[in-house]
Amino acid sequence: MTIATGDSVTLEYTGRLDDDTVFDTSRKSVAEETGLAETQPDREYTPLTVEIGAEQVIEGMEEGLIGLEAGETETLTIPPEKAYGEPSDENIQEFETAELQEMLGGQTPEEGSYLEAQNGSQGEVIHVDEDVVRVDFNPRLAGETLTFDVEIIDVS
Repeated sequence: MTIATGDSVTLEYTGRLDDDTVFDTSRKSVAEETGLAETQPDREYTPLTVEIGAEQVIEGMEEGLIGLEAGETETLTIPPEKAYGEPSDENIQEFETAELQEMLGGQTPEEGSYLEAQNGSQGEVIHVDEDVVRVDFNPRLAGETLTFDVEIIDVS
């Protein structure tokens, strides 16, 4: 059965950056080999099931899966515009240092630390001084070309 929009697809995957760094995987053995398992100790590494067309994965992944069949393996190369887009200055927000300290219970954020916004998005603190804190809410993988090795387990 060839994958089409509306199908439920179960797959194993490993995602790499251009420099071959593994940033995500469904395979426990790959996570252990690459050190991902240490950075995400509570994560379960299991096959991923997605509905094609429901926007549960990035656009380029959905497009790359269409036409594949159960048992097939494929390498998908996904440019930034079909993944997490390019970094944008619009995603860098400024906060008054005193106001942010109050929201954080008196703590001053440090450069390199991460904050979670009310909408659940995570941002990296990229600048702190007496007056202003700048937080970069661009997706971590913005601007990256992503390569996924996928193995289709099941299609229904």
